[in-house]
Amino acid sequence: MSSFTSALVVDDLPHCRTWVAQALSHAFPGIIIGMADTVQGGLRGVAAAPPLALIDLGLPDGSGLQIIEALKRDVPECITVVSTVFDDDAHLFPALRAGAHGYVLKDEPIASLAAMLSGIASGQPPLSPSIARRLLRHFQPAAITPTGSDDCALTARETEVLRLIAKGFTVPQVAETLSLTRNTVAGYLKDIYRKLRVSTRAEATLEAARRGLVRSDTF
Repeated sequence: MSSFTSALVVDDLPHCRTWVAQALSHAFPGIIIGMADTVQGGLRGVAAAPPLALIDLGLPDGSGLQIIEALKRDVPECITVVSTVFDDDAHLFPALRAGAHGYVLKDEPIASLAAMLSGIASGQPPLSPSIARRLLRHFQPAAITPTGSDDCALTARETEVLRLIAKGFTVPQVAETLSLTRNTVAGYLKDIYRKLRVSTRAEATLEAARRGLVRSDTF
């Protein structure tokens, strides 16, 4: 498909609907956009058989997954893209299994989102960079830890994030320091906690000290 003439946008926040609509208009000039702000409204929009749909996951009356599943069942040719603030595996993979063809985060600039949507015409799935990295990490072989070692393998970037968190940096401060989005830092932090088998900042800080990333007498 070289272009889209219409699209369905489902999001309960007006400024997010505007963000998506502007990106769609940049990518496909003249596109007709139907909007809804609930699951029920989105399901009614499915009846119009949209060729393209951008669906939020967290809606007031349920999950956007219901709309994605309905589109897959009733309009299988529709290209469905999730637009959300959630960048974790617990939201990403169920959305892809439900039938989503792309997954973009709401911190993307309009121009970036428009470029990702334009790429659909050439077969490029619209994915935010941090989501693409998450998918690659998911399918990479797990790092093998030597028997008897309690040292969980962190990537270089995860180590940087852990060091700054242990020094007392907030998520926004880490994001600014490393030139990342807050959502990306939050995703790294969640992976760090999982790998280290900790659930609090204090536990993560102790682990950082054990690894020599910070001095134990600094906290």
